[in-house]
Amino acid sequence: MAARFATHRGHLRSVAYRMLGSLEEADDAVQETWLRLSRIDTTEVANFRGWLTTMTGRICLDMLRSRASRREQPLDFHIPDPIGSPIDRTTPEQEALLAESVGLALHVVLETLPPAQRLAYVLHDIFSVPFDEIAAILGRSAKATKQLAARARARIRSDAPPADADAVRQHEAVRAFYDAARNGDFDALIAVLAPEVVLRSDGGGARPICIQGAAAVASRVLTFIRPDVTLHPAWVNGAAGVVVSSRDRVTAVIGFTVRNRAVVAINGLADPDRLARIDLSGFVARSRAMGAADPSSS
Repeated sequence: MAARFATHRGHLRSVAYRMLGSLEEADDAVQETWLRLSRIDTTEVANFRGWLTTMTGRICLDMLRSRASRREQPLDFHIPDPIGSPIDRTTPEQEALLAESVGLALHVVLETLPPAQRLAYVLHDIFSVPFDEIAAILGRSAKATKQLAARARARIRSDAPPADADAVRQHEAVRAFYDAARNGDFDALIAVLAPEVVLRSDGGGARPICIQGAAAVASRVLTFIRPDVTLHPAWVNGAAGVVVSSRDRVTAVIGFTVRNRAVVAINGLADPDRLARIDLSGFVARSRAMGAADPSSS
């Protein structure tokens, strides 16, 4: 049974990550799925993968509801744990987590959805679980569950702008963004930003920041851009982004949404405690190698 479960672990972690936005909590949910499986006779289960998927969804739903009940005030937005990988290599585990992902902006919107809407959207729209199975988890009718997914879909269409499918265009726009920022060129920065661009940051674990509009975002970026860091082009949740390092330590992970060659959304995580819990060792190793090759590489 353990070997059989192991073949589905990557898929279940992907489900749990999209439901929870936390890699650590996703691992907890997968472990809880295993514990429940070990106490149940599944000899009559026809679709083992489907059974595991719905069980993980049920566990994640309980975790989301518990999380919501502990919050005194709802957050305007929350930056989920980003998944970053160098643009030239991705591990099998990252590939499982990144499958069908469309950038960090989608995950930010998922964090704002009520638990039932999030479950309905994630399980049906991303993992193709039938509505009648999701309805059984929620204790609602299939029709009501379809309505939950529709509301989630409408919110995502409104708040998570679609990105260009062309990876080269995405990374070209991000490169132009940082070239302009590091040169202090306000006009060039405005040129690569969409008029309605939104910048969200966790504020390094302090006060979250949300800024909208090209001029406001450009001004903020030029104020806080640091010349003494190394920028690593990366895939961040399946879209173009950068991992920022300084002195062999990752200091931020930033995901971009690029549409029609313009940046429409920027989402960044810089909380050192959260970054320390995410495996970004590949970028640290690269930073060390670059520093050894050229002390002025930053």
